[in-house]
Amino acid sequence: MTVASTRRRLRRILIGVLVAVLLAGVAGLPVYVLPQLDTLRPADAIVVLGGTDYQRYPYGLELALQGYAPQVVFSNPNGEQDVWLNDLCTHQRYTFTVTCFTPDPSTTRGEAEAVEHLAEEHGWRSLLVVTFRPHVSRARYILGRCFDGQLVMTDSPGNDLSLETWVWAYLYQTAGYVRAAFESGC
Repeated sequence: MTVASTRRRLRRILIGVLVAVLLAGVAGLPVYVLPQLDTLRPADAIVVLGGTDYQRYPYGLELALQGYAPQVVFSNPNGEQDVWLNDLCTHQRYTFTVTCFTPDPSTTRGEAEAVEHLAEEHGWRSLLVVTFRPHVSRARYILGRCFDGQLVMTDSPGNDLSLETWVWAYLYQTAGYVRAAFESGC
């Protein structure tokens, strides 16, 4: 193989990879960047899914203060290590109920299974679910497999993400979709 043919081959591979990345980026726009967000409406409970973005937790409380639901349920994937959430759930400060649960496993599927049990226990038929924008579509898919009531999906404020965070979100959420496709449960 000559140097020129090796360069042509590498150039084709590089162009193929760039096209694949561009197509994946465009295909992910309606799923991760512009997911279907529902019009806020009253529900039986507000469920705030866990994550490193703490903006979603106060937003869930704000929605309850606005009268969207009489109960707020926080997923607390960190369990007892999360002092702030534990304090919030232990010391009731509001006219509505605030509860926490630790999903097992500590994944969206674990959250969905816990929410399914809570919904059965409390007779919930509708949930207002708050999560991170790139997670909305996947959360809707997984929760919809476990909860047969009405899901109202919304994202928390503050989705001004860096390019690095968007790239990570694309990869992480895509891997989560693949895993969910092969998981059992609900």
